Amino acid sequence: MIKTAQNIKSYKKQLKEALQDKFLGTALNNFNKAYRENRPGVYEGIEFEAIKRDIAQDKDAAIPRLLELFEEFKSHAEEAGVTIHLAKDAHEANQIIARIARDNAVKHIIKSKSMTAEETYLNDHLEKKGFMVTETDLGEWIIQLRHEGPSHMVMPAIHLSRYQVGDLFEKVTHQDLDAEDIDKLVKVARKELRPVFLKADMGISGANFAIADSGSLGLVTNEGNMRLVTTLPRVHVALVGLDKLLPDLKSALKILKLLPRNATGQAITSYVTWIKGANECRNAPQEKKEMHIVFLDNGRLELSKDRVFAEALRCIRCGACANVCPIYSKVGGHKYGHVYIGAIGLILTLFYHGKENDRAIVKNCLNCQACKAVCAVDIDLPFLIKKTLGAVMDEDGRKPIKNQLLSKVMPHRRLFHFLLRQAHLAQKPLARKGPMIRHLPHFFEKQHGFRSLPVIAAKPFRDRWLNMDTGVKSPAYAVSFFAGCAVDFIYPEQAEAMIKLIKTWSVKVMFPESQSCCGLPALMAAEEETAAKLAWQNYEAFQNTASDYILTICASCASHIKHYYPKVASQAGISKTDMAIFVEKVIDFSSFMVNVLNVSAEAFTTGDKKVAYHAPCHLCRGLAVTEEPRKLIEIAGLTYVPSADEEVCCGFGGSYSVDFPEISAEILGQKLDNVIQSNADILVTDCPGCVLQLRGGMHKRDSAMEVKHISEVLSEQLKKC
Repeated sequence: MIKTAQNIKSYKKQLKEALQDKFLGTALNNFNKAYRENRPGVYEGIEFEAIKRDIAQDKDAAIPRLLELFEEFKSHAEEAGVTIHLAKDAHEANQIIARIARDNAVKHIIKSKSMTAEETYLNDHLEKKGFMVTETDLGEWIIQLRHEGPSHMVMPAIHLSRYQVGDLFEKVTHQDLDAEDIDKLVKVARKELRPVFLKADMGISGANFAIADSGSLGLVTNEGNMRLVTTLPRVHVALVGLDKLLPDLKSALKILKLLPRNATGQAITSYVTWIKGANECRNAPQEKKEMHIVFLDNGRLELSKDRVFAEALRCIRCGACANVCPIYSKVGGHKYGHVYIGAIGLILTLFYHGKENDRAIVKNCLNCQACKAVCAVDIDLPFLIKKTLGAVMDEDGRKPIKNQLLSKVMPHRRLFHFLLRQAHLAQKPLARKGPMIRHLPHFFEKQHGFRSLPVIAAKPFRDRWLNMDTGVKSPAYAVSFFAGCAVDFIYPEQAEAMIKLIKTWSVKVMFPESQSCCGLPALMAAEEETAAKLAWQNYEAFQNTASDYILTICASCASHIKHYYPKVASQAGISKTDMAIFVEKVIDFSSFMVNVLNVSAEAFTTGDKKVAYHAPCHLCRGLAVTEEPRKLIEIAGLTYVPSADEEVCCGFGGSYSVDFPEISAEILGQKLDNVIQSNADILVTDCPGCVLQLRGGMHKRDSAMEVKHISEVLSEQLKKC
């Protein structure tokens, strides 16, 4: 039985243990890197974005019709000699399967890998009833012998080294084995498992597709064991989630085009099997196999009616959301999920295994958007994770102090800004007139000392704005500037650099002073009501400005406004049309400079400095802006030098780096190592939050490499008039 931490204190203890496992970190990081590098190759010539939207539409059309599709499937399958069952929950599904085994005098059961069977803890139930159960997928067999749950939905034993497997096999076979000889280890597993196939009375499988108009199952695997499981024994039982129902083969083939590519980077998997009806079986009493399909509800029907969370039922179990997750790559699936792991696991755990098992793990999200970008069925995973966090807190009936403060302070702009101003005074004894806090308080330093922290600006941008010369004769464009909290109160110099630049191209700048926080910090804490209030406040603040664009130099603010504000337009009392017009104007700095102003090299001096670039998550994925910042670096007369994993998160995630400092430190450390290896003079990025994390990390290392916002670098390169 899988055991997941029930509270944050226990969970953090487990995370620390995982971070100390150097093999685990190396193995997962290598896999994460290899997957990201290899994935584009298998998608050459494939319109991923178009196909995933098409699949999402198919799934969305099927989800409200699950019972209707079930009845259609049942009718066709029964005509082909299959017995169909519908289990309301995990316990009933396990009872049905145990009863089938008992009625058929079954002693030995073999299984092919099935996440649905993991969901119901089927093995535990059958073993308690006296049946001998053997997993036949190599990875599943390994973790069964270790009495563990899978650490990945597709590669369940990815967390183990060959040496751990070798030691395990030595115990099983009672012979000395060379762990360096992987082929020998595989042969040992085959030798142990072959006799089990031959004496098995029942085979249990899952299914990737259940085709309603034919009553057939589709199974996708990389090992031939599944075909042996479904053909050799005289009884075959398939345990299938209701969410696997599809109307026709065409819908399944669309998914099949993406599933292996997204899961393991294969154009096609080794085995694709279609099963319809009970076929011939010589060792069965009437020489015909007895076949049962048990469809599992376990909350799926209720989930299908939820206007927000129904989207999670699109999931095709490819595991890609874990493959690209920077957190998963540091701690593994046993610490980043319950039964279902990765981003989708943080969501489904609440509905399939209860709030107790989701309470701690659902907080562990950076909101880096990597899972959303890679999802083959277009699930907005980061958004649903925050909705899940809110649902867990609602069920618990209590909120952390952080949430209480956010809900009380952030909607009141004057109070919020007053407290930020006072923070500057509180930091003075720790800063000693420098830009960084030199020494954190002792109780804070132990966990959070992996980076230096900046001081709050003595004079925020909104105060500096009052004395700035922003006049432009015959403006080419008029922009309203959305500063965001970090630029306004920590890095006002980034905004000053931006204004200096765009004035050169005759851009008039306006600054609506009633603007406030974009609301992303509130959403990250699942304070949706507060986030919606802030959306309304900012919408109102910019309504009376006759501007061509709403310009921001914070990628996180831009992405949040563009994607979240339309979701809460009605909640904020704004029509969808008006909100669409508002968010359409929002543009990031690099896109504005390159695509609107068409800046050229003639305006900049030529420098000899080498510049590395970090792509903020909410720019490269949230806004799909990737080439413009790099172009700007070259246009500004600087030498862009690539570094490894430029588009991987820096580990900041706003309050995430405060809530999970150990993981944030690991992600940051790897990022800084990659940048330093590039031998750049300057590290440039487009987001003040990333500047805070990266500059703080470099400062802590006493590195000579400067970290700057791209607006600052360009401003410094601008030719003097």
